[in-house]
Amino acid sequence: MGMTSTKATPSCRRGGELPGGPRLPKLVQSVLYLKYRERFLPALQRRHGDVFGLRVPPYADDLVVFAAPEAIGEIFRADPRRLHAGEGNQILGFVMGKHSVLLADEDAHRRIRDLLMPAFNGAALRGYRSLIADLARTEVMTWQPGLDLPMLQAMNQLTLNVIIAVVFGVTDPAATTELIRRLGAIINIPAWMLAGYRFPILQRLAPWKRFADNQARIDAILYREIESRRAATDLHERKDVLSRLVHTRGDATAPLTDAELRDQLISLLLAGHETTAAALAWTLWELARHPELQTAARAAAQSGDHKYLEAVLKEGMRLHTVIASTARKLTEPTTIAGRQMSEGTVVNTSILLAHNDPRNHPQPHEFRPQRFMGTNPPTNTWLPFGGGVRRCLGAGFALTEGTVILSEILTRWELTATRVSEVSHVRNITTVPRHKAVVRLAPTAP
Repeated sequence: MGMTSTKATPSCRRGGELPGGPRLPKLVQSVLYLKYRERFLPALQRRHGDVFGLRVPPYADDLVVFAAPEAIGEIFRADPRRLHAGEGNQILGFVMGKHSVLLADEDAHRRIRDLLMPAFNGAALRGYRSLIADLARTEVMTWQPGLDLPMLQAMNQLTLNVIIAVVFGVTDPAATTELIRRLGAIINIPAWMLAGYRFPILQRLAPWKRFADNQARIDAILYREIESRRAATDLHERKDVLSRLVHTRGDATAPLTDAELRDQLISLLLAGHETTAAALAWTLWELARHPELQTAARAAAQSGDHKYLEAVLKEGMRLHTVIASTARKLTEPTTIAGRQMSEGTVVNTSILLAHNDPRNHPQPHEFRPQRFMGTNPPTNTWLPFGGGVRRCLGAGFALTEGTVILSEILTRWELTATRVSEVSHVRNITTVPRHKAVVRLAPTAP
């Protein structure tokens, strides 16, 4: 699987030649990559093979895209001192903050990840399951028969409620309402605004200034929560993520400062709900289009068979890739898949291409949950959570949350697609249904 093209040049020099790729102006490459990657990247793979180069500022001046599972595995296994994922994610820095687990590297990343990990281990996930079920049940019982419901919006609302409850526990309802409203402005930031943050002069203009003002209000809420939690005397009894982080003590890992806590909180709130919401919206849309699979999923929900529901969700994540890639910036000259690259090059593992390659997944454009029943796809071909030491620490939480929500919806509602087709739309760094995956609701038979 994943043969490397012989069309590409054998080396990559900083400021010099990249592997074979488009000869378009940088600005055009950036627009195509940021907005139209679902068509742009497959076209490049067909022309140049499983390795090709791009120049896509501000994301990366020199970008090398790898699509073959062997090369992707080599990148995931590489020494994290030589491949900095945090540096590869710097475009997110103005939102997440410099201390975010998504932007940290080496010792800093290891320290933050070690502190966060207990909040997402098996015991913690079992504790969250009933909370997720209660919130999902409360929400779906408000839906009305015959309603045409945009699943993208509904799932964004529900998963945001879930992650706020998991991160903060019981908190001020007014603060929660304001936080939900203000986080929505971040979620809906267009790609051109993301790109503009590389240029400080633009931040004086209205769109970026409004965004900064909104962030300042969010920060005020987060710092109030942190201050309140530090003053609490019952932290050892609380199970929310913030309480766990504030309560952490020990010589091996220094506790997080307020600024570090802020950056982890905003990262968890955003990364912890938006991708799951998009994955659920796509999955529910596919179930609405495939009545026989929806019937099977409903039977699994009614019998408590979460394995089949997880397979359904995993296939939704594969067919509709929400995060297109992972990135790592080279800190020294490095050879990957026999190709020598220089310091400063950003290497990109293409999740999108891996998920849609027929060599990895036969009939890749078909929705077939059975792919994930009783077996797993070949290594490094299903990658919604990345891989290696940077694999998403919330992967288990996302799968637990998604299967519980699917169960609560399918036991109560039958879904029918209201459109013949749905197309992808890039919103910030995620790929979502352009028409919001609208489905029509009907109550399930008693």
